[in-house]
Amino acid sequence: MNEQSCFHCGLSIPKNEVINFDKRKFCCVGCKTVYEIFSLNDMTSYYDFEKSPGATPQDIQGKYDFLDNEAILSKVLEFQEGKTSIVSLNIPHIHCSSCIWLLENLNRLQKGISMSQVNFPEKKVRITFNSETVSLKSIVYLLSSIGYEPYISLENYETGKTKVDRTLTYKLGVAFFCFGNIMLLSFPEYFEMKEFWLDNYRPFFRGLIFVLALPSFLYSASGYYLSAYHSIKTRMLNIDIPIALGIIVMFIRSSYDMLMDHGPGFFDSLVSLVFFMLLGKMFQTKTYSFLSFERDFKSYFPIAVTRINSNTSEESVPIYDVLKGDRLLIRNQELIPVDGILISEKAEIDYSFVTGEAVPITKKSGDKVFAGGKQIGKVIEMEVLHSVSQSYLTQLWSNEIFQKKVDQKHKTLTDAISRYFTPILLLIAFAGFGYWIFIDANIAFNVFTAVLIVACPCALALTAPFTFGNILRIMGKQKMYLKNALVIEQLAKVDTIVFDKTGTITTNKKSNIVYEGNPLSDEYNVLIKNVLRASNHPLSRMLYDFLPEFRKIKIDDFQEITGKGILATIDGKEIKIGSSTFVENSNLKTSEIERTSLHVKIDTIYYGRFNFQNQYRDGLETLFSTLSKSHRIKVLSGDNDGERGNLESILPKDTELIFNQKPEQKLEFIKNLQKNGLNVMMVGDGLNDAGALAQSNVGISISENVNVFSPACDAILDANEFSRLDYFLKLSHKSIRIIKMSFVLSLLYNVVGLSFAVTGNLLPLVAAIIMPLSTITIVSFVILMSNFYANQK
Repeated sequence: MNEQSCFHCGLSIPKNEVINFDKRKFCCVGCKTVYEIFSLNDMTSYYDFEKSPGATPQDIQGKYDFLDNEAILSKVLEFQEGKTSIVSLNIPHIHCSSCIWLLENLNRLQKGISMSQVNFPEKKVRITFNSETVSLKSIVYLLSSIGYEPYISLENYETGKTKVDRTLTYKLGVAFFCFGNIMLLSFPEYFEMKEFWLDNYRPFFRGLIFVLALPSFLYSASGYYLSAYHSIKTRMLNIDIPIALGIIVMFIRSSYDMLMDHGPGFFDSLVSLVFFMLLGKMFQTKTYSFLSFERDFKSYFPIAVTRINSNTSEESVPIYDVLKGDRLLIRNQELIPVDGILISEKAEIDYSFVTGEAVPITKKSGDKVFAGGKQIGKVIEMEVLHSVSQSYLTQLWSNEIFQKKVDQKHKTLTDAISRYFTPILLLIAFAGFGYWIFIDANIAFNVFTAVLIVACPCALALTAPFTFGNILRIMGKQKMYLKNALVIEQLAKVDTIVFDKTGTITTNKKSNIVYEGNPLSDEYNVLIKNVLRASNHPLSRMLYDFLPEFRKIKIDDFQEITGKGILATIDGKEIKIGSSTFVENSNLKTSEIERTSLHVKIDTIYYGRFNFQNQYRDGLETLFSTLSKSHRIKVLSGDNDGERGNLESILPKDTELIFNQKPEQKLEFIKNLQKNGLNVMMVGDGLNDAGALAQSNVGISISENVNVFSPACDAILDANEFSRLDYFLKLSHKSIRIIKMSFVLSLLYNVVGLSFAVTGNLLPLVAAIIMPLSTITIVSFVILMSNFYANQK
């Protein structure tokens, strides 16, 4: 009788229980129903990724009724504002590429789901949905119906604790126990001593060794068998195939030798091999965890928020110092860094950073506001409900909405080598075995096993991620905060750098400000300072700090027009602050216009302007001189060209200066450079430059302790480190050099190891020890070289 298997889940089907549908066989109604759902939604390509990838759906009717409870729902949801909700669900059944494809296409199965992202290592899916169209309960039932029932533990949502997988630790512990005892029991065999008691009890000790080897062979090494099985099943050969084959061959050969009394076999080598490979895997896991932990834990965003103290004074504090109960001041275009309660009468919040939808949501006093929203309009005050979550901001910054497509050459090279490595390795192993089997069977088995073990591309595959991971950590310590490791590669490709002027190459901490015009009364100075209090533009912040202390006045209406100025209403008075054209002052001469100024108009009367003599950042002249030797340098500014002469005197002669640029013009300028084949890095302040930062190949936002956060940028650079921009570019180039050197070192190790293994001069035990050592060598080399280059000025 031919074995029949379910088309959906792959399980065997008894002959009398087969369900035939659409010329396919299914084991139950559940699997047939899932196939029908996929067919109706044109999603049968799900089965092209891997044969029979799905799990059998279970009957869970009534199991998730608790999701109808609003109190419980609020704890489970990650974000809930208006009709938009976001939830992260743990899906234990995620195991292959077809699972990822299906879960990231849930919007095709259920109306109301706008986006779903899979985090494969953590087996989680993050779903954004319209709560008016579909409920979380419906989504959970949908997932369950197609074989991906989520695991929802309210205890985890209450405490924030997640279950830690200790399987590798347990396997390593069992392997170590077997390894230690078998090595001890095998000791007399090494000396081949003739002694009465040893000769009489040798079969007993050999039997004990066999029993002790079983847990290591069956349990500790099980991960390699499963990985090899899935690899063969999907026809994507990985390195676990030769490793699993080597372990199985050693076990069969050792069992045969022991049963036929030909010798003690290789059980000591087998358990040693398993132990040292698991030890290497543990080392790899711990190193990754170390890099990830340090990257998340450190102050990822060098930004601050304004806290209002009990005496109503304001101070700028790092966001990770914000505590529950604190009162915060949020200005126009500032990111709300924490969940809180709105104290101000009214607010307009833009949640596009979280949801991708740019329609602002109106909130009233007493309403809850969520972290990740951007305040639009007049200044607001809020009370903090929870302390800031750095990991949440990291997630926000890495939102798919703001991701750029990157050509990963290093990854392509690693994948190409790994793809051909396994079949070539198997060919060498069988060729070596075929040669030696006619000369010496023992050497033949040793050669076969040693080749499979020693030639491991693990070190090769680890080169790029470990190099970039360590460089990422080093740059973070030096206050250059990158979105992800791929940005390093993009930095190394940059050939053109475009700088914004105001707030980027100039500093808003130092500026000489002179007022020209009709005298301003104390009352008008108070009006102007209250209006400036809500703005985050560098010139606004400079003038705000320059004006004397004031009393707070309620702003009735506030509007900041990007690239132009501010329009506000206080007690019936209309205040305009901004460019000369914005305040509609046509009496200025051309020579007067060409200056960096903020003009003031109250009601219908033009009063005058505040002139700024820009203070450029320390080290600017040296930085531009160094960068111009290897990059094209361009400066864009929204201001008039009143500073042209000053800039031309301090910048290299070939620096292109372009003034009077609106935000959309900056964006088009970047696009035109890219159309000409240039790889562009944009350096801006994250306000008027958001579009240009997003369009550029690498966007760097300069932070001067202001809570202006632009997810569209790829890096945030502390303003104090601006003069070291050239250092970070050079370090990115050197990281590519480290990867190339590591590739050569890893390939050299494999060639040398294989030459010893094929000639029969390498025992399997030695190969098992050398294999994790190669990984340690590569990681150590990467860390030493990256630290060496990082210390070079």
